[in-house]
Amino acid sequence: MKAPGLEIACFNLESALIAGKAGADRIELCSGLAEGGTTPDAETIRLAQEQLNVELFVMIRPRGGDFTYSADEFALMKKSIAQIKKMNVNGFVFGILTKNGNVNKEQNRELLDLASPYPCTFHRAFDKAADPFIALEDLIALGFTTVLTSGQQTDAVDGMSILSGLVKQADGRITVMPGGGIRSSNISVLKQKINAEFFHSSAILEKEQADAAEIKLLKEKLLEKR
Repeated sequence: MKAPGLEIACFNLESALIAGKAGADRIELCSGLAEGGTTPDAETIRLAQEQLNVELFVMIRPRGGDFTYSADEFALMKKSIAQIKKMNVNGFVFGILTKNGNVNKEQNRELLDLASPYPCTFHRAFDKAADPFIALEDLIALGFTTVLTSGQQTDAVDGMSILSGLVKQADGRITVMPGGGIRSSNISVLKQKINAEFFHSSAILEKEQADAAEIKLLKEKLLEKR
C-alpha cells in the first residue's frame, strides 16, 4: 500500500522553502497565521513558485473569522483565483458555508468553475458544518478533490472517530485529509486508526515557521510500514 502523503501549511515564504527541502509532498501556502490562514500576496506566491519543486496549493480566504462572506468578500475571492490561476499553481484551498452551517453550493461551485481545471481542497470550514456527513456528500457532488478536517473536534486526535467514518463514507470519491494538531508525536496513531491518503500539519513547534526536523520526522513516520 502506498504511504500517505504529507501536506504542510506554510504561512510565509521561509516556511514554504523549509517544507520543500524537508520532504513535504505538498504545500498549502497562506498568510495570516493568527487568523488561521488567509490569501498570500502575489509576490510570495511568485517567489515560492520560483524556488520550490513541490506541489503548491494556495489558500483563498479574504479574512479570518467565520466562513460566510459578504458580496464584496466573495468578489475578492473570485478575483484572487483569477489572478493566481495565471501563475500556474497546482491547486486552491477555500470553503464557504451558509449562515445555517451548510455548504454554500452556489458560491463554492462558482469558485470551483473559476479554478478549473485545478484541484481544490475544502478547508477546515468543514469543521463548522452542521452535519459533516451531509457536507461530505455535498463536496463530492460539487467536485472538490480533498477536504481538510479535524473531525469537527479541537484536533485530529480527538476527531479520530469521525475522521475514520468520513474516510469510509468517502470510499475514494474524495480525499479526506486529517489536520489539526498533527505532530510527529501523534501521527503514527492517526495513521493506524485512519486510513487516510494525506495528512496535514503546520509543523510549527516554537517559532512562527515550519520546523525542518519535525517535517522530516512526520514524513518518516508516514513512510513506516504498518
